[in-house]
Amino acid sequence: MATPGEMRTLVKKLQAATTDSERIDILETLKKDAVVSESLLRETKAGLAVGKLRQHANPTVVKLSKELVGIWKAAVDRAKAGRSDSKASESAKGPVRKNSTTPAPQTPITPTIKTSSGPARTAKTDGVKFNGATPDKTRDKCIELMYDALVLDSTASSDVVAEHAKAVEAAVLAANDGSSYSAGYKTRIRQLMVNLKDKANPWLRESVVSGKLAADRLATMSTEDMASPEMKAEKARIQGENLFNSLAAHEQEAETDAFTCGRCKQSKCRYRQAQTRSADEPMTTFVTCTNCGHRWKFS
Repeated sequence: MATPGEMRTLVKKLQAATTDSERIDILETLKKDAVVSESLLRETKAGLAVGKLRQHANPTVVKLSKELVGIWKAAVDRAKAGRSDSKASESAKGPVRKNSTTPAPQTPITPTIKTSSGPARTAKTDGVKFNGATPDKTRDKCIELMYDALVLDSTASSDVVAEHAKAVEAAVLAANDGSSYSAGYKTRIRQLMVNLKDKANPWLRESVVSGKLAADRLATMSTEDMASPEMKAEKARIQGENLFNSLAAHEQEAETDAFTCGRCKQSKCRYRQAQTRSADEPMTTFVTCTNCGHRWKFS
């Protein structure tokens, strides 16, 4: 089993990796060598670091991260199943005598976990019913829809997920004049269901179930706001590239050695200037390193 120190080192390298080849090498190492436990994953936050890569742009990185998460989940499940079997065996032997030196087995306090190979979690598979949760059947059904979206790949207990599903539905209701018959209420429930069930955005589900994202905040978020940090960063990168490619594309870039590239530290650059803001603001300078292709801008 990997020590916490070794695992932390690999996790830090994975988070600091700047190329896909580095990420793939680290993921392969983790898949091949790291024998994990639930406590090790929690302590090193390895599961969170690898889980974020399931929505990476590189398909190989995505495939490896998904495989690794599945392997780790299965290992945790097997360990918990072993503890449950041990507990059942001890119970069958009868109570421990008062003078015995053998300590009584402790019941682990853990959330309900579904394995990656089992059926997808839903209110039906979890045995959770919301009939009568509110005086309104429409609201009860919407709470169930929120539950199904939030529990998709969650490891939280059914009670925790149900609590958050009810809170989200109540927040949407409050944001739509308290009427479940309004078009706004039904439209918003559908929008949230689609975004929460997006397999490429586990960050949103995890944030709601963990309580990091409040229900009343989620109820009013735009689709752009609900995107994961990685998706937002990728969008910003694409927008930046488009800006470089479109602004003053017809103008000739001038060569200069007045700027130093922050990546390769060379001073062979091309630059152009454009008025991207109001007329009383300074012009924006767009610089491209001719050595490594790195681009940046400043005003």
